Amino acid sequence: MTRPLLLITRPLPDRVVAAAAERWAVTLRDDTRPMDEEACAAALSAYDAILPTLGDAFRAGAFARAGAPRARILANFGVGYNHIDVAAAQAAGVAVTNTPGAVTDATADIALCLILMTARRAGEGERLVRAGRWEGWHPVQMLGLHVTGKTLGIVGMGRIGKAIARRAHAGFGMDVVYCNRSPVADPGVPARALRDPAAVAAACDILVVAVPGGSATHHLIGAEVLAAMRPHGILVNIARGDVVDEAALIAALQAGRIGGAGLDVYEFEPAVPEALKAMENVVLLPHLGTAALEVREAMGMMAVANLEAFLDGRPLPNPV
Repeated sequence: MTRPLLLITRPLPDRVVAAAAERWAVTLRDDTRPMDEEACAAALSAYDAILPTLGDAFRAGAFARAGAPRARILANFGVGYNHIDVAAAQAAGVAVTNTPGAVTDATADIALCLILMTARRAGEGERLVRAGRWEGWHPVQMLGLHVTGKTLGIVGMGRIGKAIARRAHAGFGMDVVYCNRSPVADPGVPARALRDPAAVAAACDILVVAVPGGSATHHLIGAEVLAAMRPHGILVNIARGDVVDEAALIAALQAGRIGGAGLDVYEFEPAVPEALKAMENVVLLPHLGTAALEVREAMGMMAVANLEAFLDGRPLPNPV
């Protein structure tokens, strides 16, 4: 029996590829760069299923080029799917799934990493030591922001937002304020809901962005929200890069209107503005949110489970 054709668009952990190959004839694209629109259109026409990931341009133009696509499912590797035009996929009869849950704790951990690194000037301090410029301890050296007991603001109180709140409240005794697009029945910790991102920004010492990407959240954190932050306030983004207006953030940092920023994602990723690279009060990570082998394996196995359900004609575990 001929097995259906599956394209995996980026190198994945061996365990994931092996699991997919049990039921699919797998083509593994040996390129770490995202697929452009032309390549995505070709893949839609050539394969029965595709396992894409962040940046692969399965937008409306790709579906228009493909016409009536052969592919019937995009089993996305990752919880975020703003690189996929879901409406265009559905109109073409292509199901879309993602991998929620598997990324929650790892992403929340990176948020705490960025909070601590930025507040305690860890990146700046490490650069000082590596450059041979450290002259020894003294009482007023590199004084940062004490995190314990401060107020954490969270924009987006979904799975990841709640996981960040638990860590901050239980581990650092932080008060939590938040806003969310829909009511949150149980934030998981004592927390106060506020009306919008600007209100959260005004009430907190550290503002963490944890919303999904897409048109509804594009530049959600812009000049107005940044202006509402306190002068010592820190912005942390572990969501999607274009949720933050990068130009407005640079302006706020350069003017000293906020205390610093910790970023794992960027508006035009992988391009990072030179202005951000030049600032000592900014921590820059290369999109490490889920970068742990067991997490990436869990994401991949969840994508494979979606593919298997599709083959079996069962309800998809994680449709979007």
